[in-house]
Amino acid sequence: MAAENTSMTEFILAGLTDQPGLQIPLFLLFLGFYMVTVVGNLGLIMLIGLNSRLHTPMYFFLFNLSLIDFCYSTTITPKMLMSFVSRKNSILHAECLTQLFFFCFFVISESFVLSAMAYDRYVAICKPLVYTVTMSPKVCLLLLLGVYVMGFSGAMAHTGNIASLIFCADNLINHFMCDIPPLLELSCTSSYVHELVVFIFVAIDIGMPTVTISISYALILSSILRIHSTEGRSKAFSTCSSHIIVVFLFFGSGAFMYLKPPSVLPLDQEKVSSLFYTIVVPMLNPLIYSLRNKDVKAALRKTLGKINFLRKE
Repeated sequence: MAAENTSMTEFILAGLTDQPGLQIPLFLLFLGFYMVTVVGNLGLIMLIGLNSRLHTPMYFFLFNLSLIDFCYSTTITPKMLMSFVSRKNSILHAECLTQLFFFCFFVISESFVLSAMAYDRYVAICKPLVYTVTMSPKVCLLLLLGVYVMGFSGAMAHTGNIASLIFCADNLINHFMCDIPPLLELSCTSSYVHELVVFIFVAIDIGMPTVTISISYALILSSILRIHSTEGRSKAFSTCSSHIIVVFLFFGSGAFMYLKPPSVLPLDQEKVSSLFYTIVVPMLNPLIYSLRNKDVKAALRKTLGKINFLRKE
């Protein structure tokens, strides 16, 4: 992409730290995080796929959230792990743009799939009598198509914006991945226009889902408060609590990173902060949904029971 605009054929990723004593411990720590992410998300995908009880709109979107988290983490973590064990962690210019594209695609898709999940909870709690019709398989597929269209268009915009930059002498990216802020800092043609494009698209990709989620949960809260029984309120709220936690973690960390002035945090501290939404959030999501969800726990017990039965046979 726009290789003619740059004399740079490859970049060097600085990684998380240059302290030799921390390389192996950090490698083992993040390898452990990645393994939990892979097992948790693939496990949830398989669990939803194998249990017909979980073939509902809510778990359809959760299936896609887990798929996005798995791909999202796989786009970032293996390359980051290499920085701990290799002397020169290089990445070709085209590979850097490819990583940036998929990173943007999955992170934007995640923000919109979370808003689709909020809409699903709104319909389930506020309009339960028309839930089956409103959240029909066709509607769910159209919502999911919208999620991935927004992800693709946002990724193309960000990647095209970065591909138009010219990189001169320095090819050391002060990060563990090809992210937008360090690439803008590295460019000798980075301008207000490029930064404005980033801000506008990030504001759309965070703003639209945030508005959708906020309206959905305001209506949900209003509906819950009208429920007279304490048990009814508790049951209604419990169906949303996992989603609220995930939304807070994801959007809070994303907004903090990209919707603040560049001077608020030095790039070295941004690098550490970005670990949260690139490594920690994809790992926590399946744990939050499995540990706080009765249906998922019941399906897991049922599946494990079948496996034990087959072993005895």
